[in-house]
Amino acid sequence: MVPITGSYFHLHLVSDSTGETLITVSRAVAAQYANVTPVEHVYPLVRSQKQLDRVLAEIEEAPGIVLFTLLEKDLVARLEAKCQEINSPSLSIIGPVMQLFQAYLGAATTGRVGAQHTLNAEYFKRIDALNYSMMHDDGQHVEGLEEADVVLVGVSRTSKTPTSIYLANRGIRTANVPLVPGIAIPHQLETLKQPLVVSLHATPERLIQVRQNRLLSIGSGPGNDVYIDRQAVADEVTHARRLSARHDWVQLDVTRRSIEETAAAIMKLFADRQRQRRSE
Repeated sequence: MVPITGSYFHLHLVSDSTGETLITVSRAVAAQYANVTPVEHVYPLVRSQKQLDRVLAEIEEAPGIVLFTLLEKDLVARLEAKCQEINSPSLSIIGPVMQLFQAYLGAATTGRVGAQHTLNAEYFKRIDALNYSMMHDDGQHVEGLEEADVVLVGVSRTSKTPTSIYLANRGIRTANVPLVPGIAIPHQLETLKQPLVVSLHATPERLIQVRQNRLLSIGSGPGNDVYIDRQAVADEVTHARRLSARHDWVQLDVTRRSIEETAAAIMKLFADRQRQRRSE
């Protein structure tokens, strides 16, 4: 096998479904290699020999690592044979896991392609959560906050909206309400009984950095001095923390967290609360 000498390598992701599993796994591993960057070639919905032919041609043209989630044995055999022929390492991401399940459960797999994407109750729960979250973004329709699973609050640029959408994709109905100095919070927010209210915080330095980037991206000129003023932002953070403490909202520092990490922390808080309520 020829070692990688440049700053990039080709990464071929071959799936008979959407390819989401491959993308998630490969990026998690690639992130551990800071000095090389994968050039991703994603091939979703590969379910026939003709479709595989096109994939094999591209792999041969740009050899590299090949990861796949194919269930059809003939397709797997052809893909592995081609990879061996051109000296490209290949690996089935779900194969070893399926073998482990089969050994433990003592039952063969059904071999249903894209089974995780079936239109079942869980799928429609996610759609409902997405619809709810988009409708209740940025303080809209506060009269429906009690119907939420989670309500996020925080000052501008604490990633409330993307975190809400991420949680909704996990089936958690999420609303978010901005905390703006000088503007009273909606009275509905003060009387919530059912939802978990989580207050997102970040350091003033981080907020200023994100806000400056936001202003640059929209080409905003003068007139936003208060939005990125160090003292004004620090006052916003202090006000939000005091407000959160007064209402006994869960506080979560997102300064160094990605959206995924923030959402994971909230999902754990939500699950813990659900378990506690069931035991009461």
